[in-house]
Amino acid sequence: MSILIRPNFYVFIILILLSEPLFAQKKVYSDFYLIKREYEDRANNDSSALPLIGKYIAKAKREKKYPRLVEGYLDGIQYSPHSSDKLKYADSAIWASNLTKNDSIRSRAYLHKGIVYYFNFKKYKLALGEYMLAYEYSKKTNDQYHKNRLAYLIGVVKSYIGHYDEALDLFKQTKIFFETESKKNINRNLIYGNVKGYYNSLHQMAVCYRYLGYSKSADSLVNIGVSLTTGNDDYKQEYGYFLKERGISQFREKDYRNAIKSLNVSLISIANVDDFAWATVCYSYIGKSYKALRDLHNTKIYFQKVDSVFQKHNFILPELRNNYEELIAEYKKEKSPQKALYYTTQLIKADSIIAQDFAYLSSKIHREYDIRDLREEKLRLEQNSAKSAWVIRALGIIAMVLIITFFFRYRAEKRLREKYRVVEQKILNGYLIPAPAESSKKSDIEQKIVDDLLLKLEDFENNMGFLESGINLTELAAKFDTNHTYLSQVINEYKGDNFKRYLSALRIAFITKKLYQEEKLLSYKIETLARECGIASRSNFSDLFQEFNGMRPKDFIKKRREDIEDS
Repeated sequence: MSILIRPNFYVFIILILLSEPLFAQKKVYSDFYLIKREYEDRANNDSSALPLIGKYIAKAKREKKYPRLVEGYLDGIQYSPHSSDKLKYADSAIWASNLTKNDSIRSRAYLHKGIVYYFNFKKYKLALGEYMLAYEYSKKTNDQYHKNRLAYLIGVVKSYIGHYDEALDLFKQTKIFFETESKKNINRNLIYGNVKGYYNSLHQMAVCYRYLGYSKSADSLVNIGVSLTTGNDDYKQEYGYFLKERGISQFREKDYRNAIKSLNVSLISIANVDDFAWATVCYSYIGKSYKALRDLHNTKIYFQKVDSVFQKHNFILPELRNNYEELIAEYKKEKSPQKALYYTTQLIKADSIIAQDFAYLSSKIHREYDIRDLREEKLRLEQNSAKSAWVIRALGIIAMVLIITFFFRYRAEKRLREKYRVVEQKILNGYLIPAPAESSKKSDIEQKIVDDLLLKLEDFENNMGFLESGINLTELAAKFDTNHTYLSQVINEYKGDNFKRYLSALRIAFITKKLYQEEKLLSYKIETLARECGIASRSNFSDLFQEFNGMRPKDFIKKRREDIEDS
């Protein structure tokens, strides 16, 4: 018997067969990917990405997915517009990376903290320390791109602190690697990263050759770099760096007008990434070029731009100290003792910074004035200005006191900032009150009573009953329908301290969190803050705040205000 099959049955079968691979190919994206997709195309330092990053981090914390948590913190570094916030995210990335127990992830976290120190703060020794930690963790990994990126960054810091030969060896290695990788048929983003690595290695090689006195080698690399990056919008920053080196070369060849032109164009790209270190080098060479052209007005303008950066960032490169010598000499000629004294004081400050951050290089710099000559010159300036002798003498003393006290104040401020960061991290992680240690002591109270009291204490904490001024153990026991002996024993064994300390810890944790979250409280008097958390005495409040947080409330308020102003 033949079976008749209707045509629409064939259509149905064909549709089923066609739809099967379509359903099979449908991708299922993770929630993390979907969150990240919303912000990953935004520009670096775009703060509008931060709420989404916060969502990503919160999800990773909640699900204890620590590699994802590291990624979230690293994204926070990328999109935060403020350097202090980048450093906070970097610290958090290191903390999270240690939870992964993965050496590759740890290495990446330390590398990014080093980048923040180097690029955003120009703290080269601190950056090198982080890079070396990253290097130690990278030894057990096979990620050659990461290893060469790390080698490049270590080379940059070595170059800045004067180890040019060592740096050059590293840049030669990274140049070969990135150049080779950039020619492979790999992911588009990886190609872009390798090309940037190649260009940056070329630039840093040229810098090292220049410092070592190999001008022809430096010029050859600069010409290659300029030809490869000219007109390429993807590599404007790299073009600016090559043009900087060309401008310095033109200055060396006494082609001053073209030097000024090249350096001014390079400043456009350098300013876009806020690289104030290389910007000061451009300002210096533009000033020197104007001086060679006998344009004293513009010479002063550009040398003073270097001083402006020094004032703002407390940073100067060793090769730029002679700008101050030029300004001192010029103002002495003009018989302007106040200005000569100002730049003499600035030079002394610059030397103290150079001695700290560039110890290796500072010992090798030719100086027209050593420290003793500078102090003698300052004394002569004070004596030669009869009309304002007492003012200049006072300024000199103040300058010396500032130099001496700067170091101690810096150390004190650093310690204070570190303590503040510890408290801040506790607030962000939600554990201002540490959990009590496990006790081996067994309570002789019936477990049912213990459980009941623990629930009541939890309500007491959640409902902020501890804010009631003057509350004592006996009153609280009465509220809990128990006796004070039972309550005292439960608090001692399960809260890790006696009732008085337990109450104080709750109150200080409460007011610390409010100070961090509510800006208006930062203007309150200490007495008012004490009352806010149920503490009657100002001095008792300050002592307890110091005891639990490691710093006085006025210092915490000061640091919190600084953070808000920077954000």
